[in-house]
Amino acid sequence: MSLAHRLPTLSAFLLLSSTAVADAEGTASQEAITRKLLWGDTHLHTANSFDAFLNANMTVKPDAAYRYAKGEPVVHAYNRTRVQIQTPLDFLVVSDHAEFFGGIRDIYYDGIQAEDPNLIESLLYWFNENEIRDAIDSGTGPEYFAHLLPVSEDPREAIKNWTERPETPGAEISFRNAWQELTEAAENHNAPGIFTTFMGWEWSSTPGGANLHRIIVSDADKQTATSFFPFSSLDSPYPEDLWQWLAKKEAETGVRFLSIPHNSNVSKGIMFDVTTARGNPIDTHYAKLRTRWEPVVEMTQIKGDSETHEAFSPEDEFARFEPFPFYLQNGTEPYVPRKGDYVRAALRTGLELEQQVGTNPFQLGMIGSTDSHTGLSTAEEPNFWGKFSRDSVPENKSDSALADGPSGWTMSASGLAAVWAGENTRDSIMDAFDRREVYATTGPRIQVRLFGGWQLTESDLADLTANGYAKGVPMGGSLGSNEGPEGGPAFLIQAMRDPMTANLDRIQIIKGWVDKTGSSHESVFNIAWAGDRTLDANGKLAAISDTVDRRTGSVSDHVGEAVLTTFWRDPVFDPSSSCFYYVRVLQIPTARHSLLDRIALGLENAGDYPDVIQERAYTSPIWYSKD
Repeated sequence: MSLAHRLPTLSAFLLLSSTAVADAEGTASQEAITRKLLWGDTHLHTANSFDAFLNANMTVKPDAAYRYAKGEPVVHAYNRTRVQIQTPLDFLVVSDHAEFFGGIRDIYYDGIQAEDPNLIESLLYWFNENEIRDAIDSGTGPEYFAHLLPVSEDPREAIKNWTERPETPGAEISFRNAWQELTEAAENHNAPGIFTTFMGWEWSSTPGGANLHRIIVSDADKQTATSFFPFSSLDSPYPEDLWQWLAKKEAETGVRFLSIPHNSNVSKGIMFDVTTARGNPIDTHYAKLRTRWEPVVEMTQIKGDSETHEAFSPEDEFARFEPFPFYLQNGTEPYVPRKGDYVRAALRTGLELEQQVGTNPFQLGMIGSTDSHTGLSTAEEPNFWGKFSRDSVPENKSDSALADGPSGWTMSASGLAAVWAGENTRDSIMDAFDRREVYATTGPRIQVRLFGGWQLTESDLADLTANGYAKGVPMGGSLGSNEGPEGGPAFLIQAMRDPMTANLDRIQIIKGWVDKTGSSHESVFNIAWAGDRTLDANGKLAAISDTVDRRTGSVSDHVGEAVLTTFWRDPVFDPSSSCFYYVRVLQIPTARHSLLDRIALGLENAGDYPDVIQERAYTSPIWYSKD
């Protein structure tokens, strides 16, 4: 039998949660036990992003993006149909590229807005304007965009060739107009307690095709946001310079900022390397700076999943999920997985570096987001509108969607940011990010609770939320010294299916630790599961049945569990070894968007793209430090 304590119905789960709050008064903080689960997207592009506009999103701007996220119908930029999210979001960050912000759109409609050009400049501007218009009107915008990408080379050599921001005719005017449009739309749609908007942008450093991109989230209101313009990689391609700018603006304005590394799986090993982008070994100052500004990471998104790769997790049968083996560059290059590309490896590297410099630079909470360039936050598998607007049409899914290689079917309908916050406001959501009480899903709204502590016992499952906060720490927290019974730390875990999708397969705990030599290791523990399966001698669990109907895409609800909840204590804990624990929840197999498109098109197959997917959730870790 499973180690899970199963609850029979959704209503039973809700009753458990509500009684925990009622019984907990005076035991745990009332604010903590009544935190709400909010769903959002921190990474969305509109027509103001140059690559979105070149790839057929010419009409969905910030106002429409917020309306779609709130549940209102909008008109699709490419196929011109009415589209609507299945389940509205609670918050949204519109995060257009700061580089050429609004520029391509303005050139297409209004030409280059340069002051007093001479004859030669006028001719050059006219040529560039018409070149861009021809590319967009002829449908060759993706090819034009590909030529704007960096040439493949060693990232650290490429970044050394960076020079100061070039003078770009009309860029400042476009930048100002686009930023004003975003701030006005965000202010108009922000409704505290109902729907929260954030003003943000993407800092898109891509030296030699290595993705070092960050999403910048601010809690600024419109008036404060107009006192600064977003910092871009044209200002500097180095993350340290970005953080320095954020610190300066925070001191000047009182605005809170958050920098979120994204899509690390194609960083050419630089995102979570042991040396900085400047090539210097990580020291204590850098580690503290990075921890200050980057408490969370985007674990999963449309351009693939960044949890781990089988090259670094060979014993994990669920590694290399939704791969995206393509670099963001002009020209192809074989994909080479590197430790610095993946979040689990980064968590392990962080433990190793902590032994050396005294601070863990990669103490990262986890979220998911889309990186959609359609202006539509679509992480719902059957309602996925693609990475770029052209991908909304199934016939286009086999075409190249980004430079050479990936297609619309390569893209993953992912992901979402789940936040445990006191209320649906900018301040409360930013607080949740800062304390890392957040998690990622690949699209489904799987509800997950994780608490760790020394004094937790199996009986605490009866009031999981109240006891978890009173006697332990939630996801994102750190454990102090052992104050409980003999043995390792204990954990309370609860997962509930998204009622709009499918049942759950299992809950796993992923543990990473450092040994006495300073080297890191990892283990995956199956701790709760559906059905009557049993663990084998190696702790492995047989795969759950695949019930996906290849003719319709439907899935049976007779497999899996709606709710899994369990107590687990680390059986191999060593108090002399620092470690982390995070939870991975797996859904039963469901239809991938490639199967749904194949069925709609009447095709026998969709090439090498899979028919099914095991969607999942990843919690932020809980850490233990020996010091």
